[in-house]
Amino acid sequence: MIGNSEGFVRMRTLQCVVLFIFALLAGRLAYLQLVDKRYAELARANALRHVVQFPPRGEVFDRNGEYVVQSRACYDLMVVYRDIGKQGFDTARFCAVTGVSVEKLRRELANARMRPRAARVIASYLSTEDKLRFDECNFPGFFTVYRTMRQYPRKIGGNLLGYVGEVSAEMLKRYPDYRAGDYVGMSGVESSYERLLKGVKGVKVQEVDTHGAIKGSYMDGRYDSVPEPGRYLVSTIDARLQLLGEELMRGKVGAAVAIEPSTGEILMMVSSPTYDPDELLGRERGNHYMSLLRNKRNPLFNRAVKAKYPPGSTFKLVQGLIGLQEGVLRPSDLHSCHMGYQAGRLKMACHAHASPIDLRFAVATSCNAYFCYVFRDILDNPKYGGVKEGFDVWKEYVESFGFGRKLGSDFLDEGNGYVPDREFYDRRYRGSWNSLTVLSLSIGQGELGCTPLQLANLACIVANRGYYYIPHIVKRIEGQDSIDRRFYERHYTKVDPKHFEPIVEGMWRGVNVGGTSTAAQLPGLDVCGKTGTAQNPRGRDHSTFLSFAPKDNPRIAISVYVENGGFGASAALPIASLLEEYYLTDTIRRPELLARIKNMQIYYPAYDR
Repeated sequence: MIGNSEGFVRMRTLQCVVLFIFALLAGRLAYLQLVDKRYAELARANALRHVVQFPPRGEVFDRNGEYVVQSRACYDLMVVYRDIGKQGFDTARFCAVTGVSVEKLRRELANARMRPRAARVIASYLSTEDKLRFDECNFPGFFTVYRTMRQYPRKIGGNLLGYVGEVSAEMLKRYPDYRAGDYVGMSGVESSYERLLKGVKGVKVQEVDTHGAIKGSYMDGRYDSVPEPGRYLVSTIDARLQLLGEELMRGKVGAAVAIEPSTGEILMMVSSPTYDPDELLGRERGNHYMSLLRNKRNPLFNRAVKAKYPPGSTFKLVQGLIGLQEGVLRPSDLHSCHMGYQAGRLKMACHAHASPIDLRFAVATSCNAYFCYVFRDILDNPKYGGVKEGFDVWKEYVESFGFGRKLGSDFLDEGNGYVPDREFYDRRYRGSWNSLTVLSLSIGQGELGCTPLQLANLACIVANRGYYYIPHIVKRIEGQDSIDRRFYERHYTKVDPKHFEPIVEGMWRGVNVGGTSTAAQLPGLDVCGKTGTAQNPRGRDHSTFLSFAPKDNPRIAISVYVENGGFGASAALPIASLLEEYYLTDTIRRPELLARIKNMQIYYPAYDR
C-alpha cells in the first residue's frame, strides 16, 4: 500500500508540473496575441522600405579659406520592381520628366526584375528641379534618395584633387563597408582622405502601401539613424597660384610644383595637361572619362607625383654637396673646362664660359666639366678601396635627399623615381665598370629618374640648408587639432648644413650676377635658381628649372619641368619666375612675358602624331 501511495503522489506532481508549464505557454501566447503589439508590428516588415541616407561629402578649402571643392544636392532615382504593380506606368511621361532615355529605362528595369524586392538605381545626379517634377507624378515603385555631388568653383586641380566615382566590383570585395552604388574617391585628395571625407551613412525606415506609396515613418522614426557629414579639409594649396600655374602650363606637357620650405606645405601642384574636374561629374561622366583615357597626352596621369624624369643639370647641386661633405671638394677648388670634359675617347660637352672656375661659378654657369671632376673624385676616393664601394656611398647620399624612394607625402600614388644601384651596373656590364662608365650620372642623366615633387623637395632642402619636411597637401582637418605628426618632423640629409652656403651662393649668382638663370631675376627678392637641360633621346631636350626665394628665410621653393621644352631657360625658367613673382608680390609686372608663355604651344612628337 505504501508503494502505491508514493507512486500516486509522484504522478500527481508530474501532472501539476505539466499543467503549470502548459498554463504558462497559453498565458504567454494570449499575451502576445491580445496585448503585446510589438511582433505584429515587426511582422509588417515586408511593407517597410529601408532608405539609405547618404551623408554630404566633406568639402575642401584652399589655404586662404576659398572653396576648391564643394558639395551640392542631387538625387538618385530608385525603383523597387515589385512595387510597380501590374498596372504599370506611363513610360513616355516618366522619361520626359526624369530625362532618362527609354533604352536606359528598359535596361535598368530588366536588371531590377532579377531582384524584385531590392531597391535599384535607375539614374543618378537628378537635380532638385527634376526631383520636384518627379514627385508631382507619383510613379508607383519609384522614389528618390538624397545625396550630394561635387562641384569645383575654380575648375582647377583635376589631378591634384582627384575625382569621385562609383565603387567597382573589385573594390566591393576589398572594402566590405561599401555597397553597390556608393561613391568613393578615385584619385588625388579625394582618394587619400576618403575615410574623412565620406562621412557615415544613415537609414530611414518608411512604411509603404501595396502600391509603393510612402505612408509615413515607421514607428515615428525609432529605428532611423541620422547620417554624419564628412569632415571638411583645409588644403595647403593657394588657389590663385594653382590657377596661374595651370594657365602657364597649358599647351605644354610636364609639371610644376611649389612648396613652402619652412613647413613642407604644397602651395601648387600642376600636372599638364590636366582636365576640368567638372567633366567627371554627372550623367556624361562616362563619356568624358573615355575621352580623357583616349587622349595621347594622358591628362589623367599625375606627372607631378608619378612621372620619372632625368633631373638634368639641377642634379649638379647634389653632386657638389656630396663632394663637399666627402672632403674631395672645396668651394675654392678650380677646374678647367674647354667646351667640356674629356677622358680618353670619352667627351662630355659643355657650353662656352670662363675657365678655370670654382664651385660657385660652376653652379651659376652650370658647367658640365666641373661636376664630372667632382663625381669621379667621389667614386674614386681611395678611402673606399674601389669604385663600387664609392658608388654605394654616393647612392646613400643621393637617397638622403629623397631620391629613389617615396617621400611619404599624402598622395597614395606617389612614385619612387629611380636611382640605380651597383647590382644594376654589374648586370649591364658583367661586373666590369668604373666611374667613367657611369659618368652621365654626374650631370643628372643616365638612368636617374626623379618626380617633379622630388625636385621641388630638393629646392626645399637647399633653401633650408640641409633638411626638409615631407611635402603634404592638407593643412587642417575638421575636428582635429593637428594633421599627421610625420609632416611636422625634419628630415636631414647626410650633408652638414655648413656645406650648403657655397651652393646657395652659386644659385644666387646664377640669377643675380651672371649665369644661366639671369632671366629669373626679380629686383629686391633675392631669387636663387638652377637651370637644367635634360637630354631626351626621343626628341627635343626637356627644360627644367629649380628655384627658391628669397635667399634668406625663403617663402617658396619651386620646380618646373617641361617636356621637349629645350634649354632650362627657354620654357621652365620663365614659368617658375612668373609664379614666384605672383606669389611673393601678388602681382605680375611683366605682362609681355606672361602673354608669351601663356601662348607658348610645344609640339610633342611622342603624343601629337
